[in-house]
Amino acid sequence: MTIAGLNRRFGTDAAALAPAVAHSDQIRAVFGGFPAAVVALCAEVGGSRYGMIATSLTVGVSYDPPMALFSAHNDSSTWPVLKTAGRVGASVLAEHQSAACHQLAAKGVDRFADLDIHTTPHGPLFIEGASSWMDCEITGELPAGDHTIITFRIHQIGHSPHTPLIYHNGHFPRIQHDHNP
Repeated sequence: MTIAGLNRRFGTDAAALAPAVAHSDQIRAVFGGFPAAVVALCAEVGGSRYGMIATSLTVGVSYDPPMALFSAHNDSSTWPVLKTAGRVGASVLAEHQSAACHQLAAKGVDRFADLDIHTTPHGPLFIEGASSWMDCEITGELPAGDHTIITFRIHQIGHSPHTPLIYHNGHFPRIQHDHNP
């Protein structure tokens, strides 16, 4: 795509900006090229387990009180059930849990088969072996295009030494740590 008669192609530099058109290849390239942690949002509702995968979790929205947010697609069939729980477990999956990610995102299967899980009395459900865990109370929703932004108050947290699972350009690259000062 040539922009405004310039001989520059999208993706070459900042001068080659393209219109932000919904569902376009350019939008997919930019959104998919933004590395994001993979989070399992899970809870028990009415005695059944529900879970979904999100790459939109933002932590540190507020430190006092501790808050996070994420966005759910308006067509999600899982979020309307999960939000009735009031509290949701957010497990930041670890880099060794890509199979669990695919399983939790699948439709028409037992999303929790053979997964090691932990539940709390308030209903949040957590995936063992994750990088971090947050017990989140749903505090608000805000419409945002084809998604809804959900805010969480974080009541309890946990962390492990595992490196988080990252989603980038349709893959799960590994984080390489530079141990030099």
